[in-house]
Amino acid sequence: MIATLKKFFDFCAEKNRRMFYHTLFIGVLIAVCEACKFPAIYLVVDGFLTDTISDSKILNGFLILLFAVIAEAFLRGRSTMLQCRAGYRECAGKRIEIAEHLRYLPMGYFNENSLGEITTITTNVMEQLGDVATRVVMLTTQGILNTIIIVLLILAFDWRIGCVCLAGIAIFALINHAMRKANAGTAAKKVEVDTKVISGVLEYIQGISEVKAYNMIGSSRKKLNDTIWKAGQTNTEMEKISNRYIPFQSMILKLTGVAILISSIGFYLNGTMELLTAILMMILSFHVFSGLETMGSYSALLRVVDLCVDRGEEVLSIDQMDISGETYTPKTHSIEAESIDFAYDKKKIIDDVSLSVPEKTTAAFVGPSGSGKTTLCHLIARFWDVDKGTVCLDGKNVKDCSMDSLMENFSFVFQNVYLFHDTIANNIRFGQPDAPMEAVIDAAKKACCHDFIMALPDGYDTIIGENGTSLSGGERQRISIARAIMKDAPVIILDEATANVDPENEKDLMEAVNALTKEKTILMIAHRLKTVRNANQIFVIDKGRIAQHGTHDELMKQEGIYRRFVDSRKQAIGWKIG
Repeated sequence: MIATLKKFFDFCAEKNRRMFYHTLFIGVLIAVCEACKFPAIYLVVDGFLTDTISDSKILNGFLILLFAVIAEAFLRGRSTMLQCRAGYRECAGKRIEIAEHLRYLPMGYFNENSLGEITTITTNVMEQLGDVATRVVMLTTQGILNTIIIVLLILAFDWRIGCVCLAGIAIFALINHAMRKANAGTAAKKVEVDTKVISGVLEYIQGISEVKAYNMIGSSRKKLNDTIWKAGQTNTEMEKISNRYIPFQSMILKLTGVAILISSIGFYLNGTMELLTAILMMILSFHVFSGLETMGSYSALLRVVDLCVDRGEEVLSIDQMDISGETYTPKTHSIEAESIDFAYDKKKIIDDVSLSVPEKTTAAFVGPSGSGKTTLCHLIARFWDVDKGTVCLDGKNVKDCSMDSLMENFSFVFQNVYLFHDTIANNIRFGQPDAPMEAVIDAAKKACCHDFIMALPDGYDTIIGENGTSLSGGERQRISIARAIMKDAPVIILDEATANVDPENEKDLMEAVNALTKEKTILMIAHRLKTVRNANQIFVIDKGRIAQHGTHDELMKQEGIYRRFVDSRKQAIGWKIG
């Protein structure tokens, strides 16, 4: 238990940790206020027993009780407010910290880990950390502190009754430890099924069109329902395990209270305890374990706290790419790669590749699917770090540049465009949030999307659905090009940007691409002949190696992959329905 509490506090940010410690200090004051009630009772009862009761004694007792009650109410309000503020700030802070950490992880991490896994950690796990974990930790620690203070008070009055209290606490601690141990496996299952629920919901929503198209609604819904049902069963199982132990915990504390009461009577009857002390001990027997009983009910969730911290640390402990290089502004934007290797999950993707792309020229990468074209471009832009060799921009190793200064030199247009649930204007100015509207419109015109934007109900202020679902593929592609035009980076990477565009949009899209790539260094991955043949140089990638290299005319004179690629495209274009 102590290890879990320490782990939680160590995980918290310094500012929030201080707030939690402040809350614990207030918890001690609350315990003192509760303990102050008993001296007040002692004062009044002593007056009755010794026949020295007076208005001043009654008034003093009343004032002590009044002060204790008012102070306790104020302190509890303050404690709750501090606890909530620290918890929610910690939740928000860790989400931001994780998001910042994810920015500089190799892209391979996002391939290895499902969207549901990342979403669970940043939503459910952090929510539990900020809400459930905070309350559990505070109730547990305050319950312990309250009990310690009251037991110390009892020891000050009579050490024998104090020993009875300590014996009951020891038995309670053993049962509580057994409960937390029994719940350890179920707590881990709870976190696991929570992840599966989010993954399942995301998969169901994202694939709903495919599910409907293949009439698989029933089976897909059953799969999701089974996942949700299993999560419910796991949570129920956790409650069942806790409920096997909680009654015993409560019974031990109640029996200890009875033992205190009987012992006090016995000690009074045999003459070893004064009547006043015996009466006070009997009153204390009903209150001494109230904080501990509350703590016992919630301590089963300490394992969840433990797992929440572990899941958060799991992400934050993943090694980032080295982003601490110098801020570098290249004079030219030529690109060189020398003898680079890269393996993903022990499978070699790029094998001893060397290439050179002069500034303001176009290099096209073609080859079979899975040959390593996209990976090669990602290595050049440092989405990953090469395992061997060097990638240079203007002769500078990209590993020696800070990530932010390096990214200023690259713009990307991917085949699968991601647009945000925001206005069209804000999607275009995404890289420059303070850009004036005139610059947004100018970029949209260059990308050939101004006309269709103006035809929308609210023009540039039209809110598009998440990932641009309310727009066609060609419209989304042109908005992404307008976004890249706004950035105006000197190096453009086009990853099959025109692969899935219909003929009606192709003309506008090609004009947008031409506007984007004018006077730039271009790295182009493409399957369409017309987007490749005018490149200054073409690299044919096969099994992670450069199989051929040259211009379109040079490669057409050679037997090999490129000529077969061109011939197959010509046959596809000439194919007609008879």
